[in-house]
Amino acid sequence: MKLWSGRFGKETNELVNDFNASIQFDSRLYREDIQGSLAHAKMLGDCGVISKEDVAAITAGLQSILEDIEQGRVEFTADNEDIHMNVEALLTKRIGDAGKRLHTARSRNDQVAVDFRMYVRREIPVMVRQVLELQSVLCRQAKHHQATVMPGYTHLQRAQPISFAQHLMAYANMLCRDVTRLEDCAKRLNECPLGSGALAGTTYPIDRWETARELGFDAPMSNSLDGVSDRDYALELLSALSILMMHLSRFSEEVILWCSWEFKFIELDDAYATGSSIMPQKKNPDVAELVRGKTGRVYGDLMGLLTVMKGIPLAYNKDMQEDKEPVFDAIDTVEMCVPVFAAMLDTMRVIPENMRAAAGHGFINATDCADYLTKKGMPFRDAYTVTGRLVAYCGQSGKTLEQLTLEELRQVSGLFEDDVYQALSLEACMGQRSSYGGPAVSETSRQIAAVEEFIAARQ
Repeated sequence: MKLWSGRFGKETNELVNDFNASIQFDSRLYREDIQGSLAHAKMLGDCGVISKEDVAAITAGLQSILEDIEQGRVEFTADNEDIHMNVEALLTKRIGDAGKRLHTARSRNDQVAVDFRMYVRREIPVMVRQVLELQSVLCRQAKHHQATVMPGYTHLQRAQPISFAQHLMAYANMLCRDVTRLEDCAKRLNECPLGSGALAGTTYPIDRWETARELGFDAPMSNSLDGVSDRDYALELLSALSILMMHLSRFSEEVILWCSWEFKFIELDDAYATGSSIMPQKKNPDVAELVRGKTGRVYGDLMGLLTVMKGIPLAYNKDMQEDKEPVFDAIDTVEMCVPVFAAMLDTMRVIPENMRAAAGHGFINATDCADYLTKKGMPFRDAYTVTGRLVAYCGQSGKTLEQLTLEELRQVSGLFEDDVYQALSLEACMGQRSSYGGPAVSETSRQIAAVEEFIAARQ
């Protein structure tokens, strides 16, 4: 018999029972559900709503259920619909009438709301730690490649010389924002909905501040309607995870390009690549490709829940049962992707000579040539035009800018002197870009130190 069967004259249709049940996915909330019930029972006893004897029986019963679940000795049933009713049914079976008193001054609406918040709150630090480890990998790699010259790109065209360290630290900085977004989400969700009841609170003399403190929340939610119907924290989490996955996807795309024979800037460790069933020469960057692909999955989780929530009137509606699977899926996906992505980067072999060779073509020191003329007194726009003419001449003659003779350079401007070759050196072009955030070693050292400080502050 269902716990809510009193008003009904028929058994639930079997198809409806299966359709309505959520135990197949919300069973992972068992720990939070029991923690919430323990705090609720203690508060009811402290407020005199139920007896101390009932509190003791409920507490012992819930603790034994938790132990049995974690030892694999409990089998949940769809007849009890969800984790909340499964636990309550088990409790009542074990301790009798005292178990029936646990639900006093509580609804499944505020029960699931507190369980779900606690679950999200528990998982956020797990993902933050994973992202921090990924940042540590980037810092380690960057330290080895502060002097490694590579072409920086815009429009996927070679643009200006940068260091591999600066490229890596760009992603490390993106990940800093990902971490703070997750931390912000954790701060905002840390209000307790327990005690909101079905939607309108309760007539019992409960203490919502006590349960909030007991469960580690900063305060109870101040409006009971909002308490049971808010899922902003789930949407905020999915948004933060979508942005995180977007960053990993962009990085994955670059790893895939860098692994190709057309670039060959890096080679992945054999343990983090796969082969072909028919082409024996292949070494495929499947980890990066899967991360790129799974990004769409997390986007779908966000859009799915946004769509569920967009038309729901206050307060709780059964549609909101659809909140958990996308959040569970997104968390599982991120917690699977980030560690393997970090390990892939940690073990990759960087090929500096190929990066340098690519940087030597494409006239990525053209801006520096224009800057050279500007520093000699020529207006920048004129210097820009002169340099463009030199690039066109190089294209016809098959030379690079630094291969042009001084005589050839002076045919377009008499301002060129012997010191131009130092100015056009790719190493000099990169090393002189010491403005804040640039690729010079002094700047990448600062960037690495800043990210390491960011990491250390959270350990």
